[in-house]
Amino acid sequence: MPSPRLLLLPVLLLATHAPMARAAPDPESAAWVFGEARRLCEADGGALWGRSLCGPMMIVDPADRGIVASEADAGGVLVAAGAVYTGTLPREAMLANTATEWSGTRWTQLVWPLPQEPALLRAMLVHELFHRIQAGLGLDRSEAGNRHLDTQHGRYLLQLEWRALARALMADDTTALRSHAADALAFREARRRLFPAAAREEAQLEINEGLAEYTGVRIGLAHDEQRRAYGVYALARFLDAPSFVRSFAYASGPAYGLLLDRANPGWRGQLGAEADLGRMLATALDIDLDAAPGLAARERRYDPDGQLQAAEDARERQRQARLSAWRRDLVEGPALVLPLQATGFQFNPQTLAALDGIGTVYPVLRLTDRWGELQVDGGAALVHADRKRAVVALPPGGDGLRGEGWTLSLKPGWKLVPGERKGDLTLSAPAP
Repeated sequence: MPSPRLLLLPVLLLATHAPMARAAPDPESAAWVFGEARRLCEADGGALWGRSLCGPMMIVDPADRGIVASEADAGGVLVAAGAVYTGTLPREAMLANTATEWSGTRWTQLVWPLPQEPALLRAMLVHELFHRIQAGLGLDRSEAGNRHLDTQHGRYLLQLEWRALARALMADDTTALRSHAADALAFREARRRLFPAAAREEAQLEINEGLAEYTGVRIGLAHDEQRRAYGVYALARFLDAPSFVRSFAYASGPAYGLLLDRANPGWRGQLGAEADLGRMLATALDIDLDAAPGLAARERRYDPDGQLQAAEDARERQRQARLSAWRRDLVEGPALVLPLQATGFQFNPQTLAALDGIGTVYPVLRLTDRWGELQVDGGAALVHADRKRAVVALPPGGDGLRGEGWTLSLKPGWKLVPGERKGDLTLSAPAP
C-alpha cells in the first residue's frame, strides 16, 4: 500500500491551515473551531442524513478539565467569556471525543489538543458532530467483541481486504472498481466463514464508528478527489495500530461508504437494523458473495511476495507470548477484582486486545463505578466478557491501591477485602 503521507498530500494541499494554539484551548482558538464546525454543518444543511449536524460543542483540556463551550449549558454552570462559555468538567464526567450528556445538555465533546492538519481536523469535527445525532437517526448499535481481529487469520484477511478496497477507491473506471471490490468482499467473506460471529460484530461497529468516519470525510472534505485520497489514507494509517479489534471500522467505514456513493447514491436511505456495508456494496455492484472465491490467486494479487503473511506470522508469535503473560498475571495470579455495575469507560480503541474467550485487555483505561476510579496507563486491565468485573494484577506485598501501570482511587466508605481466591482482593461497599 502506498505511503499514508503521500496519499494524504493532495488532501492537505487543497486545505487552508487552521489557526489553533498548541497550548490549552483559549477562547479565540475554540471559537475558531466552533465556527469551522458550524460552517461545515451549515454547508451540508442536513442533506447527507436528513438532519442538521449543528449543536452544542465543548472542548476540554485533559490537564485541568477546563471547558470552552460554544453555548451555555441548560444547568447554568458555564460562564460567558465573550463569544464562548467556560467552566470545569467535573471529575465524575467522562472525558473523550464523543457525544456526552452533561449539565442538562447533549454535547459534542472534543479533547484538546485537536489535529493541526486542516483535513484531519474537519473530518474529526464532523465525525463527532454525527455521533451527537446518531441515536436519533436510528444508527447506533450495541458493540460486540470483534476479538477475531486479533488473531493471525483475522488480521491477515482484513489487511488483504483493505488493500483491495484501496485499489477500488483509486480506480477511475467501473470495471476496475468492481474487480477490486469483488476481491475485497471475497476476503471479507472468507474471514466470516472462519469466524461465525464476525459478520454481526463487524457490521455493528462499521455502523457505529464507520458511518461517523465516513460522514467526517464526506462533509469535511469538499472534493471527491480529496475524499478518495483520504479514504485510502484511512486504510493505511491504521496498519500500525496495536490492534484492529476496535480501530478497523475507522478505516473500513469511509472506504465502503465512498464506494457505495459511486455504486448506489441512495444507499444511506437503506440502512436497516441488520445493515452490512459490504453486502450493500455487493448488491449495488451485482457481486455474487456465494461464488467460489479463488482465494489463493487473490492473495497473490495483494500479497505477491508474501511479506504481509510473514509479518503476521511474526506478530502471532509475539501475541502468543503476550497472551501467556496476561494469563499468568490476570487470570492465574493474585488479582484485584473490581465489580462492575454502573460503569463508565474511557480508553484508547487502538490498544484493545482479546484474551482467549475470557475478555478484553485494556492497556490504557479510565474506569469509573460506584466504588471510585481505576486508572490504567502502561499496565493491563482485563474486563471480563460479561462486563461484570474488571481485574488488574496485584504486585507482591502491594496495598491494593496501585500496581504496575495502574492506580485505584476509592470513594469514602469503600474498602479492600479478601477475594474468593487466596491472594485476591476485592471491594466491600459502605454500610447502609
